[in-house]
Amino acid sequence: MESVQGVWLGGRWIPALGLGTWQWGDRWVWGFGRGCGEEDLRGTFGAAVRAGLRLVDTAEVYGSGYAERLLGRLVGETEAPVLVATKFMPFPWRLTRRSLLRALRASLRRLNVDRVFLYQVHWPFLPRSVEFWAEALADAVEEGLAEQAGVSNFRADQIRRAADRLGRRGVRLATVQVSYSLLDRRPERNGVVDACRELQAVLLAYSPLGMGLLAGKYGPDHLPGGMRRARFARLVRQRADLLRALQQVAQARGKTPAQVALNWLVCRGAVPIPGAKNARQVEENAGALG
Repeated sequence: MESVQGVWLGGRWIPALGLGTWQWGDRWVWGFGRGCGEEDLRGTFGAAVRAGLRLVDTAEVYGSGYAERLLGRLVGETEAPVLVATKFMPFPWRLTRRSLLRALRASLRRLNVDRVFLYQVHWPFLPRSVEFWAEALADAVEEGLAEQAGVSNFRADQIRRAADRLGRRGVRLATVQVSYSLLDRRPERNGVVDACRELQAVLLAYSPLGMGLLAGKYGPDHLPGGMRRARFARLVRQRADLLRALQQVAQARGKTPAQVALNWLVCRGAVPIPGAKNARQVEENAGALG
């Protein structure tokens, strides 16, 4: 890589760019199986390992478990140190703290590991409180099933509440994962960025390329299919000035629009976790560092 840019996360120095796996197995949003299959994702993972992008984020619900199973096979085939992060979905019928531990153990079996580097609560869904699931996260860390604890899609006040309850158990809130990009700057306005700085939690930015719109390949006459099409058609019109400026900066720096968009987040202290469907996209993303 061009740079050793990175952050301290759980006592480890990691590159300030990771890999997301939302696309892995997802047919509805990302069209998995149509132009992207398992062999492509094997190339994606291999390119990430070669680039030193060691943090790989997944979730039990991605591809209904497919993403975890594939990642588990790929991690087992490499000797490179990979930091696996996954997420627990607090479905309304999951009513006990032990349900989080059961879900984590199921994820560990799919991932074929004894513990994960980072375990996160995916959404702050009712009926259980933020504090309730923070206690369950602390249980997971204390039992050695997860090294670090994090939350995803939490508001600023919920982040602080979770951090406080974890802290009472001697567990630090390591990460906060939210949608954050040049197209989605809500974390700067709703207090999430401030909460992360206050708590010294690493902000993991998912959809850092606006689900692909900031990659520079889409326009009014070239839109993706599936569920993204209508949204992109609207954003291409509404954010035309931003997309044009992104292209201009990229050309001036000899970079791609995707690299500029990712570097913008890195410069703000976030760790983007862009998805990728093939090795070429990973290599391009890695060029954002520096």
